[in-house]
Amino acid sequence: MHGAVPGMPGPMSANGRAWIAAIRPRTLVIGATPVFVGLALAWHHTGRLDLPVALLTLFAALAIQAGTNLHNDVADFERGADDPATRKGPERVVASGRLPAPAVRRAAHALFGLAVLAGVGLVLRGGWPIALLGAAAVACGLAYTGGPRPLGYLGLGELFVWAFFGVAAVAGTYYLQTGRVGFDALWLGAILGLPAAAVLVVNNTRDRNEDARVGKRTLAVRWGLRAMRGLYAALMLAPALGLLPLVAGGSWWLAGAWLLLPWALSLAHEICAQPPGPAYNRLLVATARWEAAFGVLIAAGLVAGRFLSR
Repeated sequence: MHGAVPGMPGPMSANGRAWIAAIRPRTLVIGATPVFVGLALAWHHTGRLDLPVALLTLFAALAIQAGTNLHNDVADFERGADDPATRKGPERVVASGRLPAPAVRRAAHALFGLAVLAGVGLVLRGGWPIALLGAAAVACGLAYTGGPRPLGYLGLGELFVWAFFGVAAVAGTYYLQTGRVGFDALWLGAILGLPAAAVLVVNNTRDRNEDARVGKRTLAVRWGLRAMRGLYAALMLAPALGLLPLVAGGSWWLAGAWLLLPWALSLAHEICAQPPGPAYNRLLVATARWEAAFGVLIAAGLVAGRFLSR
């Protein structure tokens, strides 16, 4: 017998699947991971966490990232950067006609609005530094592919990701919990931002020919395939080197993250061995997973270090 069972949820509608695809949930770990690392570092130093503030921080980070993803979908379509006939990456919902551009734009603005509302509570906790950081994050999310001179079209996308999904996210989360920012918060943020930027390197390297056609001057368009492969390898291997001063300085419990070095080497080999195309979609997801795993091991090491350093 076919059909939905009464009282049980039926299969998700095509419209619902389109909205999930537009948000790109597989990439949301890039926004969540630095928040968890910032929280773990705060707990490592103080032995306590403000849970409501932690949840607001995580919600704001995910809302900004999801809103940016939706806004990019619309803005790239309007600039002609997402031709379904030539696109090698996952389908874009506006360009493919699955969702109308006005609806996706309204959803993006709604998510940015929710991030701002969450940010009000965070500003009450963190003051003007958090207000400036939040305003900059939302503004850059909108300007990434929107406005007269989009950041993503100027070759600044990787820098934007490193700064906001690395340094700012870890240090901002830590500041909200402790009221201060130290070297280790900034350094861990800088380290964690590197593989986050590597995710965008994969995306832009895959799309460089199509981006060049529509005038999207990403680093991949400017530098070429060989240089981007080298940049990806550097971004994936540098975090292991970045841990050296922390481990040598006594935080030996962070050394567990070095277990992921063989995986990073494997991914660096893969981007060199595979031609840009659909295979890079798998590499993009694997890179995001690597960053999440790296962040989990860093956070676990910080939690363990709280007990081991007593």
